[in-house]
Amino acid sequence: HVQLVESGGGSVQVGGSLTLSCATSGYTYGSNSCMGWIRQAPGKTREGVAALYTGGDTSYIADFVKGRFALSRDNAKNTVYLQTNSLKPEDTAMYYCAAVGWSGGYCYPLSVPFLRHWGQGTQVTVS
Repeated sequence: HVQLVESGGGSVQVGGSLTLSCATSGYTYGSNSCMGWIRQAPGKTREGVAALYTGGDTSYIADFVKGRFALSRDNAKNTVYLQTNSLKPEDTAMYYCAAVGWSGGYCYPLSVPFLRHWGQGTQVTVS
């Protein structure tokens, strides 16, 4: 049974930081997978924020958070982290961790129907 459990969300002031964690069980990081983060604000569509290849060093950060957010992972703990800095009110959203495939040197998009697994989300509120 695969589980992705997010944590680390909360309420912060503008300019603050949060470290989001995604602990995975029942799912092995490998050479054909990527882990990423998606967010959805009320009334808005979901958008992919960042993803990293679990078999190497390749990572992707969306332009709207580039320079402020960073990804990392701890394979021994099967955990992926999203460091969020210089937070803005427009970063307010539910953040979901997701697993997608990897092929041809790229992560699959962080969107249906490419999502293999996803978590319940952790809320980030910036005010």
